[in-house]
Parts: sequence; C-alpha cells; structure tokens
Amino acid sequence: MADDSENTLILTLDTGAVTIRLRPDLAPGHVERIKELAREGFYDGVVFHRVIPGFMAQGGDPTGTGGGGSPKPNLKAEFNREPHVRGVCSMARTPDPNSANSQFFICFDDARFLDGQYTVWGEVTHGMDAVDALPVGEPPTSPGKIVSARVGADV
Repeated sequence: MADDSENTLILTLDTGAVTIRLRPDLAPGHVERIKELAREGFYDGVVFHRVIPGFMAQGGDPTGTGGGGSPKPNLKAEFNREPHVRGVCSMARTPDPNSANSQFFICFDDARFLDGQYTVWGEVTHGMDAVDALPVGEPPTSPGKIVSARVGADV
C-alpha cells in the first residue's frame, strides 16, 4: 500500500515510537475520531491503564482509571470482520455496543474471541516492541504513557 500520511498515527510512548496504519475502509467514524483527538492533543500524556500480557494494552482515558473518555459524543459501532491479532488496534467500550469514545487497545496476541464485537480501526506497522515494553498491570504501578499522538500528515 502506498504511503498515506493522513491515515497514519504516530504514537510516541515513553517506551518508544509506534506507527499505526489507520483503516478508514473498516471504521471511518472511529478513524475520524482518533485523528480528531490526536490533532487536539487529547492523548498527549495519557497512560495505558490496563496492560495484560498475552492479551492487550488499553489506554485513551484521560483519568487513567478506565472509566473516562473525551467530552465528545460516543460513537456508533462499526464492527467489522478484521481479526483481532497481534498489532491490531481496536476501540474499547462498555457493554453498550455504541459506547466507544476515546479508549482503545492494542492486541499483544491473538484475541479472536473479540472479533465482530469491537471496532478495529488500525494496525501497528512499526514499533510493536514499544507496546510490548509497556508496564504490566490493571492498573500498572507506574503506567506507561503516550507522550504524544500525531497524525502523520501533521508531522
């Protein structure tokens, strides 16, 4: 696929840089929200509050508790057939399918039991080692954080 900087998210974590290919073909509303929040600086300084080895790292809650989100309205589900496998980025939500807002998770490993129930919006193309290096816990004692989140076209 050709370079598409408008659909590239660059996360600078305190553990290293992560490049994510955004997938508007799968979840246009979710990709738009992620880019909007990144451009507003919403994710800068936000921690990964839930990191479970062999499963996923979850972040995107400005309170760091897992109970918060952005002031924007929740998103309508855009469930798709993309498998939840290593490096896949998907939106966190409550039991309400239409409750995704700003929290997301990155899969460490195969989590196919989530397929069709959560909205996949991207995939890590570089820097999965930085995700692997995030401190573990629910929440971690000293959580890893997003130093900055930028859309590639803006860098």
